[in-house]
Amino acid sequence: MVNVTLAVPEDVYRLMKRRKEVNWSEVARQAIRSYAANLEVMDRLAKGSKMTGKDALELGRKINRGLAARYRKGFE
Repeated sequence: MVNVTLAVPEDVYRLMKRRKEVNWSEVARQAIRSYAANLEVMDRLAKGSKMTGKDALELGRKINRGLAARYRKGFE
């Protein structure tokens, strides 16, 4: 196993120090493993896609506009 050094903000460090019972290395390992696995899934899904980055941005904007409209209706 290799070692990796992480930088965390002071407030997070203080919280971590108060929780000595937590194995923070294991928490970080699990989080990194999970994130890497999600990236692998996304890579497999996108592998055969013809969608460009520009297409993805436009689709995201359309979704955001639709969601905004839906939530605005709920506040009227």
